[in-house]
Amino acid sequence: MTTLPEFATVQSRIEDGIAIVTINRPPVNAQNRLLREEVIQLFDMLSDLDEVRVVVLTATGRIFSAGADIKERAGFEETPGHYIAHNRLTREFFYAVSDCAKPVIAAVNGPAFGAGFALMLSCDIMFASEDAYFVMPEIDVGLAGGVKFIARHFGKSRTAAMYLTGRRYPATELYRLGIIEAALPEEEMWAEVMKMAREIAAKSPLAIRKIKRAMQIIDEMPEREAYRYEQSVTVELSHTEDAREAQRAFVEKRPAHFKGR
Repeated sequence: MTTLPEFATVQSRIEDGIAIVTINRPPVNAQNRLLREEVIQLFDMLSDLDEVRVVVLTATGRIFSAGADIKERAGFEETPGHYIAHNRLTREFFYAVSDCAKPVIAAVNGPAFGAGFALMLSCDIMFASEDAYFVMPEIDVGLAGGVKFIARHFGKSRTAAMYLTGRRYPATELYRLGIIEAALPEEEMWAEVMKMAREIAAKSPLAIRKIKRAMQIIDEMPEREAYRYEQSVTVELSHTEDAREAQRAFVEKRPAHFKGR
């Protein structure tokens, strides 16, 4: 089993095909340059590791993430190229999660503000503690950004309301809207997260990767081209040993044993 490197702001471990990634930057898991760099490095590794089938992303403490580290931002020196580099790193931080070759499940243990909310929305499947709430507070500090993350999940009116007011929205409301899978007491949430992670990890690793990639690609495609692409993926998978094994196991009513080829 691969030993993952130690990071200053992120903890990680692999258990039975499940990589558990925990943001650990007390007191509120604010996102600074180092945290972004370490998350990018770690998720790039997880994308490449065959032993990882699915990733769970969570955080320590009572707050999932307070978003961007405003104290760090306030100390920026406006030297030529600084904001260009900062914006590039921030973009890649979110894309390292959303573009991870493995499905990513968010286990949101507490409130998520701004970029912390966007981080959750960068995941494929989302669970939250019933005590969690979500805020886009940029307008309260004279900033903006990240509308695209919200607009993919919410309608026009709700997106505008969230950005222009900075109001809090509880996890129970996001569950009611079908944005997240569940809003539960934290212990129950973890049980459901790990149940789903184990269920995914038991599937064909080839199919998992292909489905994740297809979900990324078809998002920007017209419907006709998107379905045509999905059909090509199905044909490609049908020629694999894993697909044949899955079909035999289904007929024989037994668990499948996948080889990743």
